[in-house]
Amino acid sequence: VQLQASGGGLIQSGGSLRLSCVASGSGVIINVMGWYRQAPGKRRELVADITSRGSTRLSDSVKGRFTISRDNAKNTVYLQMNSLKPEDTAVYYCNADYRTIWNKQDESWGQGTQVTVSS
Repeated sequence: VQLQASGGGLIQSGGSLRLSCVASGSGVIINVMGWYRQAPGKRRELVADITSRGSTRLSDSVKGRFTISRDNAKNTVYLQMNSLKPEDTAVYYCNADYRTIWNKQDESWGQGTQVTVSS
């Protein structure tokens, strides 16, 4: 599974951005799709994820500000980020957990998209 993320950029504090990630690949069933982020000098952390049935998890730091959604027909996951803060500055990575037709579980990572929030 290949993941192509887009939508990052430079935004002022309080602004909004929407990230998108498209998954491509054949012979797989994509289960969970999500977004992680990694700030300089910090570990990669889960921001939000969503199952194929629409169940979501969001980290406490983004609850009430970020929303994750998914279009299964397009194999696309979105992260709507509102009320952005400088501490949201990080490289955001898309992730997908999937199962192949041979019933093998695996995961893929996107290339990362930079989000920079200026104060």
